[in-house]
Amino acid sequence: MAHAHPNPNAHASDSNHGTRRSYLIGFALSVILTAIPFWLVMADVIADTMIATLVIMGFGVVQILVHMIYFLHMNTRSEGGWTMMAAIFTIIVIVIALSGSLWVMYHLNTNMMPGHIMNPADML
Repeated sequence: MAHAHPNPNAHASDSNHGTRRSYLIGFALSVILTAIPFWLVMADVIADTMIATLVIMGFGVVQILVHMIYFLHMNTRSEGGWTMMAAIFTIIVIVIALSGSLWVMYHLNTNMMPGHIMNPADML
């Protein structure tokens, strides 16, 4: 009995579903992009914690891009570019939400704190 499918061409598409080579490249990059930040923290390579945090976040962003390209196969050709447009829209919404939240929290912290520093001896 033949497999009845409503659209016989549903699996035929020009999008690349990946090859063994592309999956191995993605896996190797993921391991490297995980091992380097781990080494940076464990070996205490960067003394300044703010710089170390920014470097680790940079590695995280690059790893997200590696996963999107090598494992989720997001590119401008797949599905007429709509997957890439959806990803870009999602990233824009996340950046707006995160930056807005940080902005509000910073300004609440700045504007709601008392204007003077209390002396612990005065509290007794």
